[in-house]
Amino acid sequence: MNLLNISGSPHVHSDESTKKIMWRVNLALVPALLVAIAYFGLNALLISLISVASCVLFQWLIEKFILKQEPTIWDGSAIVTGLLLAFNVPATPQMMWIVVIGALVAIGIGKMSFGGLGKNPFNPALVGRVFLLISFPVQMTTWPTVGKWFPMTTDIVTGATPLGIIKEGVKSGQSISEVMAQNDLPSMMEIFLGHMGGSFGEVSALAILIGAIYLLCRKIISWHIPVAFIGTAFVFSGILWLINPEMYMDPLMTILTGGIMLGACFMATDMVTSPMAKSGQLIFGFGCGLLTVIIRNWGVYPEGVSFAILIMNSLTPLLNRWCKPKRFAV
Repeated sequence: MNLLNISGSPHVHSDESTKKIMWRVNLALVPALLVAIAYFGLNALLISLISVASCVLFQWLIEKFILKQEPTIWDGSAIVTGLLLAFNVPATPQMMWIVVIGALVAIGIGKMSFGGLGKNPFNPALVGRVFLLISFPVQMTTWPTVGKWFPMTTDIVTGATPLGIIKEGVKSGQSISEVMAQNDLPSMMEIFLGHMGGSFGEVSALAILIGAIYLLCRKIISWHIPVAFIGTAFVFSGILWLINPEMYMDPLMTILTGGIMLGACFMATDMVTSPMAKSGQLIFGFGCGLLTVIIRNWGVYPEGVSFAILIMNSLTPLLNRWCKPKRFAV
């Protein structure tokens, strides 16, 4: 009798393998890592190495001793989680031990508690990041200022992100023009290149775009989620800016600051936690962009990418049912 094998998503008929896909994603993250090291020095490198090593170790321990199965650490997925988790934290010395806790939550709760790769409903790195943000709010919002090229010292002066400065200024009753005039904010070109405070893996839109273009060319991701995510954030924030430019940021600065670029290109596109159908991916990206702008402007936190993606992750099963491709329809 022939038996049918049932496995977790993604279900793709091609010559690709999970291992090939994961290692290509790791390669696509290298430009952002190099820029982070260039701007933030050894802290960025050490935090990334500690995060990756912790994710790999925790996955091996859980698979070996709790799930009693052959460890799958060589497929590269734990490394992707480790890098993305590291990219979502500040490059400060205290993060070198805090990121280990985040790795445990990301792998232990966000991934392996659901059965491992292909079964997790939420992006593991974002689960770890949100846990750290709630548990260690001071450390997770203590931002290092950008140093000279390739700073080797770990003594980094802390500052604020452009998003945080504008959020606090508007909250205190200032207009955006007043905030811009009173603070030495980076130029748009500096922001695009990554010369600003923030989580070290999300600062350079240029480096992120290089990695995203590589993934698009290798057909690891499609354009639907990134374009819908970034486009929605741009249009919605642009409407708000046209209504009141003294209270809301202009759309270009909105998409280049914070985690929109990293989230849209590398985390929202996770094929396990995003819809399968192209129409569902467009809706998913639209929801991420809309929620991000809403949280940024009217929420407590100046950033909203992580929460937006996790909320839309929870809606992925519904989107898969609603936007079911015709060949799967019954």
